[in-house]
Amino acid sequence: FGSSRCEIKQLLPVSSFSSSNGSIRSDLDKMKQKASVSSSRRKARKAYFTAPSHKRRIMMSSMLSKDLRAKYSVRSMPIRRDDEVMIVRGQYHDREGKVTQVYRKKFRIHIERVTRDKANGQTVPIGIHPSKVIITKLKIDKDRKALLERKGGKGKKGKYSDKDVEA
Repeated sequence: FGSSRCEIKQLLPVSSFSSSNGSIRSDLDKMKQKASVSSSRRKARKAYFTAPSHKRRIMMSSMLSKDLRAKYSVRSMPIRRDDEVMIVRGQYHDREGKVTQVYRKKFRIHIERVTRDKANGQTVPIGIHPSKVIITKLKIDKDRKALLERKGGKGKKGKYSDKDVEA
């Protein structure tokens, strides 16, 4: 049969049709967690690529290693210049080094000894995305210490032990 839009509308139930742009969607796509936050892919991408520097800092967070996570009870931190990291994904995985630059404009970090030689003999750093590294050693100053205390807090998250329940 001919596949015009009118015929498709007649065949489908009203609940599976979006009234805004006439496209067919499943019921799962329509479920929203918050009415004030858009679930539009276009708007999410625009917000990401036009984000100001202070928001990019938060986006450029990395996971902490298991021993740092246990010590501070914090899962991830915004990366900064003198942190020591280990690359866990990609061509350069299992390399360790100190962060030499956090390039917020490109959403990348530069790590010492992760470089490439150009045709003219010059060496240039290779940009690595912060989600592909884990922080193995933190550079701690007073602001970072305050952030760790705020994020970690006194209480432990997760499952309770028997001692916690009895007390």
